[in-house]
Formats: sequence, C-alpha cells, structure tokens
Amino acid sequence: MFTHVMVGSNDLQLSRRFYDATFAALGGQAGEMDERGRLIYRHDGGRLMITKPIDGKPATAANGGTIGILAASRAHVQAWHDAGALNGGTSIETPPTLRPDGVFVAYLRDPDGNKLTARCQTAA
Repeated sequence: MFTHVMVGSNDLQLSRRFYDATFAALGGQAGEMDERGRLIYRHDGGRLMITKPIDGKPATAANGGTIGILAASRAHVQAWHDAGALNGGTSIETPPTLRPDGVFVAYLRDPDGNKLTARCQTAA
C-alpha cells in the first residue's frame, strides 16, 4: 500500500547518524542522499525519506504519529534501541519489552522528535 514515508529534519547529518546506526543494527544499509538533498533508506521496495521541509519552516514531529519498523528478532530490537540511544535518539515509553501478545517492542524518538518503534512478533 505505501511507497514511502517521509519525515522532516532540522539537521540531516544528525538524522543520518541516527538512522544509519539504527538500520545497521537491523542489518540494513546506510542512507543515500538524492539530487534534491533528501536522505533515503530503501528496503523491500519501500523507502523512508528524511528531508528539510520544503516550505523553509522548522521540521516538527507528528503529534500521535508513529513509524513502525519490523525487526527479525528480540536481539535486533534491542540492538536498534541501543544504537538509536547512542546516536542522538531518546528512549521513550518503556525499556524494550515483551508484551503479553508475544510482541517484543522498543520505542525511540529520533533527533527531530519523530516517534519510532521496532518490533518483532517472535519471542526468539
């Protein structure tokens, strides 16, 4: 259904450090800058794009918005959370945790305040 998700950033280099680290923790690739100055992460046909707002105003985080990222295992979720916290992100809600429905989940805010979650269905 989705081709991409785009979020705004006030500091693309800080965002790049954060997203490169968190996606590397999941086995992903570093981002690439396109000809328009947007930072792009590609996986399985989808894209996460980070950009300075085109209207020239400061980027702000979506109130109530969360970007969910699929992880292969609990170890990947934990590594994602740790990498994000060490690279400009902020841990939020609870520490990485196993929920009663069998989902292992962690939450972070990126350097611009966007809310992200990494999760895996397996308890492995």
